[in-house]
Amino acid sequence: MKNGTEAALLGGATFVALLGAGFASDDLFRAHAWVLVIVLAASTIIMMKRMEFVPAGQAPAPRDTSGYRDDVIRYGVIATTFWGVVGLLAGVAIAAQLAYPWLNIEPWFNFGRLRPLHTSAVIFAFGGNALIATSFYVVQRTCRARLFGGNTSWFVFWGYQLFIVMAATGYLLGITQSKEYAEPEWYVDLWLTVVWVAYLVVFLGTIVKRKEPHIYVANWFFLAFIVTVAMLHLVINLAVPVSLTGAKSYSAFAGVQDALTQWWYGHNAVGFFLTAGFLGMMYYFVPKQADRPVYSYRLSIVHFWSLIFLYIWAGPHHLHYTALPDWAQTLGMVFSIMLWMPSWGGMINGLMTLQGAWDKLRTDPVLRMFVISLAFYGMSTFEGPMMSIKTINSLSHYTDWTIGHVHSGALGWNGMITFGCMYYLVPKQWNRYRYRDLRRCYVGCGYHAGPDVARIR
Repeated sequence: MKNGTEAALLGGATFVALLGAGFASDDLFRAHAWVLVIVLAASTIIMMKRMEFVPAGQAPAPRDTSGYRDDVIRYGVIATTFWGVVGLLAGVAIAAQLAYPWLNIEPWFNFGRLRPLHTSAVIFAFGGNALIATSFYVVQRTCRARLFGGNTSWFVFWGYQLFIVMAATGYLLGITQSKEYAEPEWYVDLWLTVVWVAYLVVFLGTIVKRKEPHIYVANWFFLAFIVTVAMLHLVINLAVPVSLTGAKSYSAFAGVQDALTQWWYGHNAVGFFLTAGFLGMMYYFVPKQADRPVYSYRLSIVHFWSLIFLYIWAGPHHLHYTALPDWAQTLGMVFSIMLWMPSWGGMINGLMTLQGAWDKLRTDPVLRMFVISLAFYGMSTFEGPMMSIKTINSLSHYTDWTIGHVHSGALGWNGMITFGCMYYLVPKQWNRYRYRDLRRCYVGCGYHAGPDVARIR
């Protein structure tokens, strides 16, 4: 019986969620449990409709496990596109609320609840799905091996979608632990931990069973992203729940220690989720699209080790002129300035990979997206270290300059390289090669939209 086990597990999870709704100790937990019941019940019905029975005495048809597992990648591309639209529309909505306060609809759709919905949607829903899809694609091709773990990759994908839905609905309900980029409460964090461990098992297991002796540098960046984000997630979410059937928890940190932990996590979420993971994309898709080898493989190794060593120390630059000890502020500033070198080393390595292929920019819109993303990566990773200098930070902090810096990096670097990867994957995954003129138009719109949004004050 195909999909029978999955349907039974989903049915059991629905029952547990129903018990959570029935025995909830507060109204917020009860409301969130009902959301989970609805999602899981719908998933159970869909899975039951997909069940296939084998007649008695007849052996089930063998599954083809000879090729790459690309079905989960196709779903990842669709999810990335969907959540990208949701996240960007949420950004437009909160921008409109700032200009027209009457658009704040109490209590669920005010700025305070929609703003973390926007940031989490574009970072973790849009960016996270892009990273999962591209990492699964890259690790199979560079290792010449099928994804490890059978259907575990499907658990990673759908489990991550459940995390997104629970986090987003929690924000709208007002369930939050008030930590930047780590707003979901303890029970959602526990679920993400399970999903992330499964993600690590699939990715690392594929590398272990590889048929290619060498581990390509893109896989090192993806692996650093997965492992470091797991560490960050565990530390920032150390908390004690008030009740096992309640939404509220209390952080293990307080005062200046809480602030330092917050921005150790916050800046390294940028460093490893939005930088290391997306550099894994860059080191595979840019050479493939340009049909050229990486300009300097030795530089890519230096780039990797210097980046992961330096980034982890830069968080205190978010806390200049605060109660944090002055030596810690200076430490964050110094390491931030040093980060300029490996960051530009990666940018130069990516751009110089096009050596001998620059003429392709005239006709290849995907390659244009990659070049634009690398240009924004270079500009953002110069601006960031510059803004970490105390005297400059005294001018820029609490101004829209910071907002512009974040959006130029997110739209220009993360957005454009993700769009390029999606345009690379769709024709290959669905075997369709059309709409080149539309892609050219899209590149132009994206190129002008990034700086314009970054300049908005």
